[in-house]
Amino acid sequence: MPTAVRRTFVLVTTPLALTALLGAAAPSSTGSSGAGDPYFPLAGNGGYHVGHYDLTLRYDTGSRHLEGKAVLTARATERLTRFDLDFKGLTVTGLKVGHAKAGFRRAGQELVVTPQRALRKGERFTITVTYKGKPRPVTDPDGSLDGWIPTDDGAFVAGEPQGAMTWFPANNHPKDKSSYDFTITVPKGRTAVANGVLRSQRTAHGRTTFHWRQSEPMAAYLATATVGKFKVEQFTTRNGIRVYNAVDAREAAAAAPVLKKLPSVLEWESKLFGPYPFRAAGSIVDHAPNVGYALETQSRPVYDRAPDLSTLVHENAHQWFGDSVSLTSWKDIWLNEGFATYAEWLYTEQHGGDSAQKTFDGLYAKPASDELWEFPPANPGSGANIFGTPVYARGAMTLHALRTAVGDRAFFLILHAWASGHRYGHGTTAQFERLAERVSGKDLNGLFRTWLDTPGKPNHP
Repeated sequence: MPTAVRRTFVLVTTPLALTALLGAAAPSSTGSSGAGDPYFPLAGNGGYHVGHYDLTLRYDTGSRHLEGKAVLTARATERLTRFDLDFKGLTVTGLKVGHAKAGFRRAGQELVVTPQRALRKGERFTITVTYKGKPRPVTDPDGSLDGWIPTDDGAFVAGEPQGAMTWFPANNHPKDKSSYDFTITVPKGRTAVANGVLRSQRTAHGRTTFHWRQSEPMAAYLATATVGKFKVEQFTTRNGIRVYNAVDAREAAAAAPVLKKLPSVLEWESKLFGPYPFRAAGSIVDHAPNVGYALETQSRPVYDRAPDLSTLVHENAHQWFGDSVSLTSWKDIWLNEGFATYAEWLYTEQHGGDSAQKTFDGLYAKPASDELWEFPPANPGSGANIFGTPVYARGAMTLHALRTAVGDRAFFLILHAWASGHRYGHGTTAQFERLAERVSGKDLNGLFRTWLDTPGKPNHP
């Protein structure tokens, strides 16, 4: 951006000097159409930060029709004559910047917005988008469905890595984290479950409206608005965490003994990683057999079926590693998945099962041709590989190799310091490596290069 410069003018007659004397128009500035991610170049947007999303949704489970109003409270990080939102599929029926109608056009997943006047750098403004239609999921590079996924009684809503844009306009990259309000109206008899704390629930004229608030910063891909016929359980843990479990009746019997352990799992993880980062916790156990995965939606993971205990441990470990401490690039996803997988190993080790060393040894015994060694975890190569075995298992092996090298005391200090030092923020692989060296006092460059960056099966003593 141009900065103010003190000038002394001399009366001259050249056109260039006359332009300087009268003042040139401020240059046009457009926010970039992506946040610069190497695997998802159109994800996120430049030129602004969204501080808060206020989403008002009305979903008819019979027709699968969604009506929405999104009010984004944002701040311009540069002068903007135009900016983008990530939004795919649904029909935009109105758009305002502030109180004035704004121009817009669609370009693939980009909703390109032109306000009536340029926004100043640092200016706070609102974006109001009204929209409607039948939301449809996107297909990710690995072939899985992502976003608003219809079910036989509602919708399974899980947005990693791209799916948020299928149901609300967003700055859809983990770099941009915001607080959220969700007001969701569904037919009576259905429950709409989002992130954070349930603020109110009311039924009138055959419909029920739920108001949820997620106060702590959240990346858009971690938002949910899952709808279905759920049995609901609510309670507060002895540490003051408000738990809300919503379970499809078809999954209730299998889910009950696992969900009963949630308070103790959160307490155990809090001892290892530091205080639980959110006001609320819980589970959404849907019956969505065609989805094929669970997701660590912030404060309340969503499961496509009754989870086993390891999955419960994994998704709730993400509340520290992935949700509270978020990525700056999808290339670094091992910081999410490797850490949550290693939490599974630690839980098993500390609850009468195999030691983490035995789990490590079993994996290392796999031949060099196994998919475990297909690519290094810190360089998956493309968006198609970010949920591959090396990211999870070899990522966890990296942490075990670190633990072996620095000892338990330093290792658990590193995990705790990572979660507390980047709480509600972001972290990178390079930052984690520097932290590990600082806490341990050891040169760990060779270890990280071997386990995170070297293709093929690493040499291991």
